[in-house]
Amino acid sequence: MAAQKRTSDGLSGEDPGEMVQLLTPHGERVHHPDYDIEPTPGELREMYRRMALTRRVDAEGVTLQRQGELGLWPSSLGQEAAQVGSGLALRADDHVFPSYRDHGVALARQVDPLHIFRLFRGVSHGGWDPAEKNFHLYTLVIGSQVLHATGYAMGVADDDADSAVVVYFGDGATSQGDVSEAFNFAAVYDAPVVFFCQNNQWAISQGVERQSKVPIHRRAAGFGLHGVRVDGNDVLACLAVTRAAVERARQGREATLVEAFTYRMGAHTTSDDPTRYRQSAELTQWARKDPIARLEKYLLNHGWADADFVAGVGEEGDRLAQHIKESVRTMPDPDLTEFFDLTYAGEHRQVTEEREWFKEYEASFVEGS
Repeated sequence: MAAQKRTSDGLSGEDPGEMVQLLTPHGERVHHPDYDIEPTPGELREMYRRMALTRRVDAEGVTLQRQGELGLWPSSLGQEAAQVGSGLALRADDHVFPSYRDHGVALARQVDPLHIFRLFRGVSHGGWDPAEKNFHLYTLVIGSQVLHATGYAMGVADDDADSAVVVYFGDGATSQGDVSEAFNFAAVYDAPVVFFCQNNQWAISQGVERQSKVPIHRRAAGFGLHGVRVDGNDVLACLAVTRAAVERARQGREATLVEAFTYRMGAHTTSDDPTRYRQSAELTQWARKDPIARLEKYLLNHGWADADFVAGVGEEGDRLAQHIKESVRTMPDPDLTEFFDLTYAGEHRQVTEEREWFKEYEASFVEGS
């Protein structure tokens, strides 16, 4: 079994036949014997639109952080196909447990992007109701959400509910014990969960070859899971593989570990400088595999979209970015007593007493003194 090795332009020594791909980097359609779909031109245009809007929202996040409007921003640049493709494979009653850069999944679930910006502006600890879209809160603790999702999926199975759970994490999280524990629980208890690993090649400054001796999806077999690697820059393949995985989960057959082989084109977060640990040749290599560009080529080559459509999506993205910018800059600071209201589901005597004490304490300060 070949180990993963890194060269100046990325990972080598991999078997390309292992990876499910339906749309090549040149925008050419190929077919797979086990995973194949035929989206309509309208569905393809919607995938393009959602990926393009995700990228525009993400770019605005980086800009706002640089302007001092956000405390931090984790960019999803380059990972749009993995997120949008998998997100569109889910039903409304499926449950999603994201990590902290899954902006495309959030948009696919129709979560208001301003909720995400409230979180990174620091005016909210979560920002949205997880039950509204079955999209749980962002998790900044690496790998912890994988256990949460598995436990939730075990509850879904106990309820005999016809739904699946999907949890997102990165290649670096696979080194966490929580993730291995979740794999084992999911296998032993036949939990209806899909483990969606976005292998973007870098866990901050540590390459994926420092996380796993073998390709990540192969680790599934040791736990009794189904494992599959998909081209994470191919939105069609990500849709097809995730759709099959959630169907497998619903039928109670086995949990699936999906390794979406993609690349983080930007920094780990806005506090990171990727030029210190990766070579420009690697970035250039992956830029040729851009997920949005390949779908655009496919649409244009078949006459299913034209320059006006592409320009219109760009204008929609600009309008959304302008709305986000104006809204972020006018977001009110939260009332400091709000966290007392969020401690318990209902009222609690001790918390009530502490709230009243805090109000008196705040009132004791004289403005301007």
